[in-house]
Amino acid sequence: MNGISQLPEHIKRAIELGAMAEFATVSAAGVPIDTPTYYFPSDDLSSLDVATGLAYPAKAERARRNPKVGMLVEAGADGPVILVRGRAAVRDANFAANAVRYLSETGFEGISYGLPWSEAAKAVWYWTRIIVEVTPERISWWDSPAEMDQPPSVWQAPANSAYPASDPPPPGKPSAPTQWHQRPWQEIAKDGFARGIAPHLTVCDDDGYPLPIRNRSCELIGDRFRMEMPRHLPWEAAGKKATLSFIGLETFVGDVAVEDGVHWLAVERALPESPLMRNPREVLQPSPEIRAKLMARLEVEVARRGQTIPNIPEQIPAPTRLAAARFAHYGKSAPTVEGTVDATPGGSA
Repeated sequence: MNGISQLPEHIKRAIELGAMAEFATVSAAGVPIDTPTYYFPSDDLSSLDVATGLAYPAKAERARRNPKVGMLVEAGADGPVILVRGRAAVRDANFAANAVRYLSETGFEGISYGLPWSEAAKAVWYWTRIIVEVTPERISWWDSPAEMDQPPSVWQAPANSAYPASDPPPPGKPSAPTQWHQRPWQEIAKDGFARGIAPHLTVCDDDGYPLPIRNRSCELIGDRFRMEMPRHLPWEAAGKKATLSFIGLETFVGDVAVEDGVHWLAVERALPESPLMRNPREVLQPSPEIRAKLMARLEVEVARRGQTIPNIPEQIPAPTRLAAARFAHYGKSAPTVEGTVDATPGGSA
């Protein structure tokens, strides 16, 4: 079973050259949460892999608890739109190997802001990574966003397919989520709209897979987001819990209603804002306060797994075959957060 290899060449190529995807997981309360994230296909194209820092492991822990995940890969205004239902397998048994894999897939220049590797390598709170392997269960695609009013082409894995399991969950009590200052959701929404980038609505389909789809237009009316969506959607959203995400920086939770073909999200709350997302420079060069919080959580999490904080390589590992193609395509290593300062079009780390 290898769905990516069986896709049309232009769709497979779009996946190979892409740098980021909307990656959606489901919370313990059943809320689908979309996090734009670097992704990197495995060399044999059997999986689409993502990663998160051990110091902020929430999306990996959601994927371990519920392996049904969704990914959306978009190749620009005229390129393919590729929607993946997948089964996640969390890998956190060897952080040294994960750091090498992550660096070989993403490089570091896209988030360095001129920092040399000798200094960037000290950011162990970032390079200590959990990798999540996503094996496609269904892949749907349209050749362009304009075609999303019509049904997509679909590849479906055989019904008897087996999927890799996650590494066992670590023992002991998880570290408490890092607390950041939280602004009123209305203020957060203004920042989302100011960027001028259409958000994504994420809803679980009837089989429980969280699937993000980009809005065609969105506005805030009172305490509800009014959203024009493509006509062909992978879910029936009315009456369901959903999230609306502005490139992962501003994310809102609420219930969806559909009125005369228009989708509405009644806002319940905004998710906490991470300073690493709002300012990519904080990823490798955080303030002392942020660094202390990240390191405290990192130390608890490596201890739970019976490991130590890994030694980060003194030299950048050579890129993988597919990473070299992506770097050549972008002109450097993986891009930073779409729409933020000094950023090229891309996703979040």
